[in-house]
Amino acid sequence: MTASATEDSLRRTLLRIDGRGYGAYKDIRGTYRFAEFTLAVDAVQGDPFASPSRLRVLIPPTTAELPGRLYTNASRAIGVSCFLAKAFSSKAGKMSTRRGSGKSGEIRIEAPGQQVLANTAVQVHGDGAVEARFTVGLPAQGRRVLGRQACGILLEDLPELIAGSLYARSHTGEELWRHAAANEDADALRAVLAERGLIAFVGDGSILPRSSGVDDRPMQGGSVISFRSPESLKVSFSLPNAGTVSGMGVSAGVTLIVGGGYHGKSTLLRAIERGVYNHRPGDGRELVVSKADLVKIRAEDGRAVSGVDISAFIGDLPLGQSTRRFSSANASGSTSQAAAIVEALEAEAGGLLMDEDTAATNFLIRDARMQALVPKESEPITPYVDRVRRMYKEYGVSTVLVVGGSGDYLDVADTVIAMETFRAYDVTARASAVASDHPTGRVAEGGKSFNVNLRRIPRPGSVDPRKGRRESSIKTRDMQTVQFGRETVDLAAVEQIVHWAQTRAIGAALDYARRGYIDGQCTLSEILDLVMADIETKGLDVLEGRRTGELARFRRHELAAAFNRLRSLKT
Repeated sequence: MTASATEDSLRRTLLRIDGRGYGAYKDIRGTYRFAEFTLAVDAVQGDPFASPSRLRVLIPPTTAELPGRLYTNASRAIGVSCFLAKAFSSKAGKMSTRRGSGKSGEIRIEAPGQQVLANTAVQVHGDGAVEARFTVGLPAQGRRVLGRQACGILLEDLPELIAGSLYARSHTGEELWRHAAANEDADALRAVLAERGLIAFVGDGSILPRSSGVDDRPMQGGSVISFRSPESLKVSFSLPNAGTVSGMGVSAGVTLIVGGGYHGKSTLLRAIERGVYNHRPGDGRELVVSKADLVKIRAEDGRAVSGVDISAFIGDLPLGQSTRRFSSANASGSTSQAAAIVEALEAEAGGLLMDEDTAATNFLIRDARMQALVPKESEPITPYVDRVRRMYKEYGVSTVLVVGGSGDYLDVADTVIAMETFRAYDVTARASAVASDHPTGRVAEGGKSFNVNLRRIPRPGSVDPRKGRRESSIKTRDMQTVQFGRETVDLAAVEQIVHWAQTRAIGAALDYARRGYIDGQCTLSEILDLVMADIETKGLDVLEGRRTGELARFRRHELAAAFNRLRSLKT
């Protein structure tokens, strides 16, 4: 970023347009040299009630003064960048004051939550430079420019905000290092899980309960019980910074989490589910680390399904409807869950996470009494209990299942973890004895093979973001909804999306894939490969032309889920 204008130039322009119509703010677009950084005004809002103006600041290494060890690799740099974004957001919230109509005076950045996500809000570059992208509500009275107040925001408040949050001297060296080191340790741990035969690790001392269903911060108070691994499941790792850590290893294969209601079964599963991302220091789950390819699966009544081979779970339906290429605008609980599993395999999931509470009961199990009452030839559903081991054997796909009412799964489990008052116990041997002493009498269904077609090819034109005269209209309403052209994509059941900026990036990625890779030849899996490879090599900015601070890294699995919930999708 280069700039020929200075902060004095910006001051003169703001004073010149003071009192003019709001459109005069467009005169300040450009880049400006300040004493310690360069400011870019990339986009100016059309009126004080519109989306705030987009700004960037580039702080050179000599000003940021970040010690070199904080950005010697991407893991450390991302940990530090998320910390700086949080610091900027916190200070901006305290400094922002209303200065006129609409959003006048608001300074805002897309700070990450408890998870550490590569993002475009704050980036620490390889040379130690810091780039921050944020929005400012340029002040107005009615629809008239308040130039003097704008001078106060851009020339006084903003430099103070930047100096108080984005420079190394704004923080202690220990504080910065904690965020770099914790992120590097989590990445290092995840990298060695597979070679130890594990799909997840839950560190001793972790705090798994959250403040509430809408607050992802750790629960506080003397009643909170920290996690401790059963001795039989305990494993240790040597990490680059934390040294030797111990905790519970969740092995590949079929794992059940059992126990009474409200004893922590779902809390443990949710921690493993979120362990596909790293966590910021103080979150309590810094050492809850899962393989990056674990996918949460649930029933989702009413979702659209397009050409998915669910025949391994659902046989031919009444009236001869084939399930080899199953499509529905309004899938049932069982067919939606079957489709979600096959779609996850198509997106190369290495493990599936399920909770009995959010699963279709008739998809999970069909007991001996129901088998006797309704013969197999009248029941198209092959329950998951009869497929779970075959999936692991033939596809290498593990399962972690929370179960409280279906003892039939004891026959197919490799590991059984019981939760009692938020404490974990290894009850595998006892579960095996129970299964032996109390046979269910049910007959396994579905045959021996598990064979599904995972090569769907999206049709060009079926991913369509057009709306009215706009060639591409994509809006992100919240973390769960993308308005894609004329269609609303509902991602509420995609539980591993953790931030609005991920959802926004996913919406952009759908259009990026449409423009570059949906050609009637590439399979969906190949399209995912190509999009994710471009992000890896070129960064999130590749997804759209504008340099916004509103994008965060997502996984291929959430992008696949968005594709699969497009009602227009044809394959």
